[in-house]
Amino acid sequence: MRVHLDQQLVSYGTKVEHVMGLIQSRIERRALTEGARLPSVRAMAESSGFSKSTVVEAYERLVAEGTIQARPGSGFYVAPLLTPFAIADIEPNREREADPIWALRQSLSGRPDALKLGGGWLPESWLPQDLLRKGLRHLARHGDAETLLGHGSPLGLASLRQVIARRLLEQTIEVSPDQILLTASGTQAIDLVCRYLIEPGDAVLVDDPTYFNFHALLRAHRAKVIGVPFTPQGPDVEAFAQAVATHAPRLYITNSGVHNPTGATLSAHVARRVLKIAEAGNMVIVEDDIFADFETGHAPRYASFDGLDRVIRVGSFSKALSGSLRCGHIAARSDWIAGLADLRMATGMPENTLCAELVHQILTDGSYRRHMEHIRIRLADARGQAIRRLKAIGLTPWIEPVAGMFLWCQLPEGVEATVLARQALEEDIVLAPGNVFSSAQTASGFLRFNVAMMSDPRIDATLARLCAA
Repeated sequence: MRVHLDQQLVSYGTKVEHVMGLIQSRIERRALTEGARLPSVRAMAESSGFSKSTVVEAYERLVAEGTIQARPGSGFYVAPLLTPFAIADIEPNREREADPIWALRQSLSGRPDALKLGGGWLPESWLPQDLLRKGLRHLARHGDAETLLGHGSPLGLASLRQVIARRLLEQTIEVSPDQILLTASGTQAIDLVCRYLIEPGDAVLVDDPTYFNFHALLRAHRAKVIGVPFTPQGPDVEAFAQAVATHAPRLYITNSGVHNPTGATLSAHVARRVLKIAEAGNMVIVEDDIFADFETGHAPRYASFDGLDRVIRVGSFSKALSGSLRCGHIAARSDWIAGLADLRMATGMPENTLCAELVHQILTDGSYRRHMEHIRIRLADARGQAIRRLKAIGLTPWIEPVAGMFLWCQLPEGVEATVLARQALEEDIVLAPGNVFSSAQTASGFLRFNVAMMSDPRIDATLARLCAA
């Protein structure tokens, strides 16, 4: 068998992988450049010693990967090297260590046993595994073909939308099931709203600080992000009014019930003033309420005061049930829901019927309320312990929240959160530094802690040592 010199560069594998490696090696060494014509199937077979069928399969796989292109009647050519869209590159002056995508990547990756104090979800041991298994067994026994195999309707499972409508009424938000659209997640819900209502370059208001993925999502939509200072009662109303007058924003995206990252609760007085400013400025408020079930009581909501006129309410069950159970929803005006449903089908098809049926099963068998009562009690205990422990090592909570899993804490003077987070990673501790939440980059002295993730006794000594260093 004839052996081409390039074969010495190819690692062991199947014959097809050998041929693919020959081509990829030549491209990497610039022996074949962008647009260059590859050897014909016959020529490649003769030079490599492999059969023509092996070469054909290798070429087809390289086409599928996007490495080469097939031109009918002409042959195969090296494909252009595309530069993919990168959210992180839109604002090149932002330090990578204080970037929302960096924060998400650290929380979602890393060693399984890492201490993820900056994560935004409950530990797996807190989640209702038995309820999920019970619901899955029920669907396996009783689910029909539409549940197990179907695509779902444009708005999503009607019975789940009815349950969500009843639950919203408990928050004094009156809404018809036909004003609710099911989505794959809360994040997808906000993404759909942004696709529907804003254009590149539009101004969007967010709290400062705010949930860091709002920044990443709006960056992806090429929006102009305007931060409004946040107070323990909601946005700074005077700063909010000034931002509306100056920037004419299209949207304001916020949490209200349990604010992320601060844990604050919106006051009724601030909510009414913000709604008046939004009405005068012809602005829409997107109220991300995914932590509603973590509240011990019902805090004021923009949607309840507004009646879903210029407020869009977003929710999800992933925080309370499972990160793998992607089921969110949008409640809004009927005409907006119709447009959002069309957009949902165009970009992702209807919701996951199996997930929707599972959520419906869990919400209606009586066990979900008991689960959340247990979670609220457990979080209250963890929150009290975390506050005492953090204060003892010199970290001061901005406020002491009445609900939720987050503490927004100020570091000792002179300690920079991003530096601390980078050092903590070396010890398998994932922190959430303040500036990933701040569009103005004014939160370098803050960290967000998840109290549910702080049971490990190593945390106190490690944080104290890193702060001192």
